[in-house]
Amino acid sequence: MTTNQAFKILSNIAGPHVARIITDAMPNMGCLQLFRVSCALRRGVPVAKIIHNKWFYGLKFYTNKHTLDPRPDTETLVDAVLTDYAGAKNFTIADIGTGTGCIICAIAKNAPATGIAIDKSRAALRVARKNVCELGLGDKISVRHGDFNRVSALPEKSVDVIVSNPPYIAHGDTRVDTGAMHDPKMALFAKNNGTAAYMAIAKNGKQWIRDNGRIYVEIGIGMEHDVKKIFEDAGWRFIKHATDLGDVIRVLCFGMK
Repeated sequence: MTTNQAFKILSNIAGPHVARIITDAMPNMGCLQLFRVSCALRRGVPVAKIIHNKWFYGLKFYTNKHTLDPRPDTETLVDAVLTDYAGAKNFTIADIGTGTGCIICAIAKNAPATGIAIDKSRAALRVARKNVCELGLGDKISVRHGDFNRVSALPEKSVDVIVSNPPYIAHGDTRVDTGAMHDPKMALFAKNNGTAAYMAIAKNGKQWIRDNGRIYVEIGIGMEHDVKKIFEDAGWRFIKHATDLGDVIRVLCFGMK
């Protein structure tokens, strides 16, 4: 099986752009591997899940079935933190529900930040550790098992910044695209109409963050009012929002009152 033959077959299934990405990443596919890739494409498996990598904020991240694939919308969260801390000499950060580790890694690569990445999925933690190592950030980022539903997930008053892209899709929401259905369910769906994770982070985050610290959370489309109320009711002060490239409010920032 030559690369050109594989390219032609994959082009007929998913188009030449996707075929080029896959054959560039997997240049020596055998017949069996090509068959498996073709079946995956027909099932709607995202290309990143097939080639096991995705670019995010100019960095290449390993990804697999145990993690969300890094998405362009989440770069809005990274931009918000880097803008606010552009003049900082150093700061500590916690990434809650880290997944691939793309958020904290992108920040640590572009700012004098050190921190902790936590996730309750041990399979996701293996992915995050791999990315931290491959990006040369092992001396800046500690990857630990932890659940944001538990206040013991982080030491008290241990960080200046909290970032999180938590699960925020309501159970039963039919707007989930085919690609996302190949992501882990625990990283997508949350109880209380998609707000349960925000409730836990708003409550426990007060114990983790230092005075004058900030918390940045990614939100789904149209969730800004509900999430803002959750944090304000928990004792946080709304600071600002940030919009993604589609002009959708994608990130909310809060500080302690």
